[in-house]
Amino acid sequence: MCLIVFDWRPRASVGALFTLAANRDEFLRRTADPLHWWNASDEVTSPGSSATDVLAGRDLVGGGTWLGMTRSGRFAALTNYRAPNDMRPDAPTRGTLVSRWLTGAQGLPDTPLGYLEEIARSGDLYNGFNLIVGEWTRRELAWYCNRADRAPALLPEGTHGISNAVLDTPWPKLVRKRAELAQLATGDAQVPLARLVDMMRDPQVAPDRELPATGISLERERALSAAFIETPDYGTRGTTALRVTLRGALLDVEALERSDDDGAHRVVRPGAFERRETFTIERG
Repeated sequence: MCLIVFDWRPRASVGALFTLAANRDEFLRRTADPLHWWNASDEVTSPGSSATDVLAGRDLVGGGTWLGMTRSGRFAALTNYRAPNDMRPDAPTRGTLVSRWLTGAQGLPDTPLGYLEEIARSGDLYNGFNLIVGEWTRRELAWYCNRADRAPALLPEGTHGISNAVLDTPWPKLVRKRAELAQLATGDAQVPLARLVDMMRDPQVAPDRELPATGISLERERALSAAFIETPDYGTRGTTALRVTLRGALLDVEALERSDDDGAHRVVRPGAFERRETFTIERG
């Protein structure tokens, strides 16, 4: 994932608890399975199977995933931290940081903050990343970046954004999409997920004077400044919209993914293949 904006309301008694819109940016040659249900033992099942635990895509090159959730209320999402001069080819894959939380890997803490504190102990082994993990039934959402001078922390209520720098770094596309989500979430707690997807598929690039300097060429900075990226070899491969709504003792979860993959690992640009999933969690 390269751009995530989300509205988090842990003190809410009714309505939306969590609303998210996210773009996954990746090289077009990298194969992945789109959003589908799979089980905690990592045995891939067919899309739509009901006897499974984890709803997420699957990276078929490095393993793991970039964003996912579970029937019990766990959530996680990852972005890479852009530091081209600080990339190690022998570093372990970052996608397993998401899947290990979702599958409840043995021996790891079972709270969002505890999990991130454990990950932080070996964070320097990985290339740069931002990791969000949550437990909706506990109303806890935590963040950690292994390139930030900050310890893992629970996130406060509000509308936040992450791209390829630390949380809420004011890159133009993050500032723009975070503000748009805040306006939509305030004006309509049940804004259609398709509208959130459309919001993220915005090809507008930032003016040169607003571009960050991250160690890549100016031409590349321009291209990557769009929320929806389109270049010959790299781009936004999929968009996910997600909402968790409070309903008495239940949490209603809705997810919509629009991607460039029809499930057969053929890239068709621009992506128009949609998958929608809904399920309900008992808050206990």
